[in-house]
Amino acid sequence: MPSIAYLYTMPFLQKHDSLIQKNKGYTMFAKEHISYEAIGLPDRVDYSDVQVVAEAKAFYKRMKTRHTVRDFIDRPIPRSTIEDCIRTAGTAPSGANHQPWHFVAVSNPELKHKIRLAAEEEERRFYDGGASDEWIKALEPIGTNADKPHLDIAPWLILVFAQKWGEFDDGTRYKNYYVPESVGIATGFLLAALHHAGLSTLTHTPNPMKFLNVLFDRPKSEKPTMIIAVGHPAPHATVPKVAKYKKPLTEIATIAE
Repeated sequence: MPSIAYLYTMPFLQKHDSLIQKNKGYTMFAKEHISYEAIGLPDRVDYSDVQVVAEAKAFYKRMKTRHTVRDFIDRPIPRSTIEDCIRTAGTAPSGANHQPWHFVAVSNPELKHKIRLAAEEEERRFYDGGASDEWIKALEPIGTNADKPHLDIAPWLILVFAQKWGEFDDGTRYKNYYVPESVGIATGFLLAALHHAGLSTLTHTPNPMKFLNVLFDRPKSEKPTMIIAVGHPAPHATVPKVAKYKKPLTEIATIAE
């Protein structure tokens, strides 16, 4: 079974001499074992029509309370909670069921600070001319800048990697399909799971993010797509007023009955 996440914590660093221990070649399947076999639906939800309506409304009500925050406190979060949320992400559908994602969860302060320094360097390039005037203008209502203290303060950072290709047991490559779509769905599952656990998040996408491959010894087949800061919001936490505006259903959906 593939390893879907590495978690870098202080106990990890105390146990191992090096900061990073490389994945020892887990593969999803062997070449000679690819075949179709149907099994009965293992998990069947049998709600009444009334329950279906109630569950949909309850989930929407819960997800409406999710907010992206930039102000965290350093209150610890159990590793098991992060692992369970990543397990949820791993249940997402994917192209050909190749599951082309990898998650690196980081709580070690030294590693988090290295991520912050590298991310802020890329952000300074972005704000100092790397981005178009139109892009900078679009970000003004959000109130962002190149300073990212949350990358130090949030107790966990989850790094999302998209796997462009995988390897069979014999080392030969196989192509992954619909990688951006698959990783996007898994990331959505992850954010929903973290929110369901009562945690706040911030999605951060400095560009480029190749420094994450170097820092965590991730292979060339993997492209970092996102840094997710995870924690509890600070008492003084705020959100941009504009973030409360969500497009109405009439703008985001067309219903054909």
